[in-house]
Amino acid sequence: MPPPDPVAEVPHADPESVARTILLDQLTGRARSRKELSDKLAAKLVPDDVATRLLDRFEEIGLIDDEAFARSWVAARGPGEGGTGRRLAPRALSQELRRKGIDDEIVREVLDEVDPDDEEQAARALVRKKLRSLSRVDDVTATRRLVGMLARKGYGSGLCFLVVREELAAADRDAPER
Repeated sequence: MPPPDPVAEVPHADPESVARTILLDQLTGRARSRKELSDKLAAKLVPDDVATRLLDRFEEIGLIDDEAFARSWVAARGPGEGGTGRRLAPRALSQELRRKGIDDEIVREVLDEVDPDDEEQAARALVRKKLRSLSRVDDVTATRRLVGMLARKGYGSGLCFLVVREELAAADRDAPER
């Protein structure tokens, strides 16, 4: 006869306690959007009414704040002073925030605060960093790779070509005409 299973002998916890534990665990590592938390609760089969009630309560007491989440996301990943990580352009940040369930109005409001000069400086920093690894390729290939890198990070084509052309010239290299 197998030994008794201690987990099987424990009565089922009530869904609200389970949901509260899930939410607190999720918020321990970093801030999360309401949609991310809602999706996590749904994946753990927490009943919708319990999830909504707890999400509302967590929002009410300030543990869930989509606007604050969006601001910290942009500060960490965007082109400004704090955006030393990926240095994404506002367009790419907008897509990420929308995928995380942030309301369009909040996304617009937060991204309107991004300084266009910071965006250009971030693009220049990315190009300078990448340019070091392109010393052995011809200028046409370097231009293509640099513009492609900036475009994947959400920078507009006009800014991409302007920055790449100027940074190649500063490095005594020639950017081909568009």
